[in-house]
Parts: sequence; C-alpha cells; structure tokens
Amino acid sequence: MKNTNSEFDAVVKICKDIFVKKMKDYGPAWRILRPTSLTDQIFIKTQRIKSIEEAGIQKVADAISDEYKGIINYCVIALIQLELGAQANNHDIENNKIEHLYDKYIDEAKNLMLNKNHDYGEAWRDMRMSSLTDLILMKVHRVKQIEDNKGKTIISEGIAANYLDMLNYAVFSLIKQV
Repeated sequence: MKNTNSEFDAVVKICKDIFVKKMKDYGPAWRILRPTSLTDQIFIKTQRIKSIEEAGIQKVADAISDEYKGIINYCVIALIQLELGAQANNHDIENNKIEHLYDKYIDEAKNLMLNKNHDYGEAWRDMRMSSLTDLILMKVHRVKQIEDNKGKTIISEGIAANYLDMLNYAVFSLIKQV
C-alpha cells in the first residue's frame, strides 16, 4: 500500500537538500526577487513541462523531475517572500532562519495535502500527469491575475493558498514518476 505521508517526506527531503546546497553556493540571492518574479519562474518551469508533454520530445537534457523540484522550491521561496517581503540587501537573514521558514511552509503544505487527501480520497493518484501540469499552470495564471489585481480578491483564496497547491501538485508529480 502506498504511503503518501512518507512519499511526500522523501520528495521534500530531496528538494530541501537541493535548496540548502544552493544556499551554500549562492547565499540568499533570491531575497531580491519580488513574488511576481517567482511566479514567473514557476510559470517558465511549468510551461517547459507542458511543451515537452505536448511535443513528446525534449531538446534540452535537463530532467522534467528537476523542473518539479524547482517548482517546489520556488513555491517555498515565494511563500517566504510573501511573509518577509523582497529585500535589496539579500543578506538580511541567516541561513538557519531561512531553513526554519522552509520547514514551516513545507509543514503547512503537507498538512493541507493530508487534509485534502482525506476528503478527496487521493484522487490525484488516478490523474494523468498532464492534468497535474495543467493544474499547476492554471494556479500560476490565477496568481498572476491576483498579483495584477494588487493582491485583492473578491471571493477566491489568496496567493499563498495557490502556491501551497502548486507545491503539492509538484510533489504528486514527483511521486507518480517513481
């Protein structure tokens, strides 16, 4: 029997390892990015996945799984930026605080995933990969619209909720690729 809880943890462990290593290489250079720039990074990665799915071929050797890992990490970074705000001085925060915030948002995403999995009966396991890609892309477009509306919504969930959903869809995609 599949255990989504442990599968989620295994995927996130890989993503966090990448995140921590890149922090050692680059420091918190991403702290200068505005949430809109992070949304566009997620868009670029998701659009690449969709283009490859539709064409059936890829010309750049970078693995699709790496794109999903990037989506997960960019979603966490975007959530951190929503909380802290972008900073021109990208050394305004210590690495251990960044790791703490990374874990905080991963825990939030995991709790959301567990609750939704309970209610939806893990329907994602029977979904096509292309549908997960489309859902991430749709959420990106929703976030872009909310950003264009200066964060204002009338009835819809906000930007953070959409980042959490994108993160979870990317985790599901990586689990399905195993």
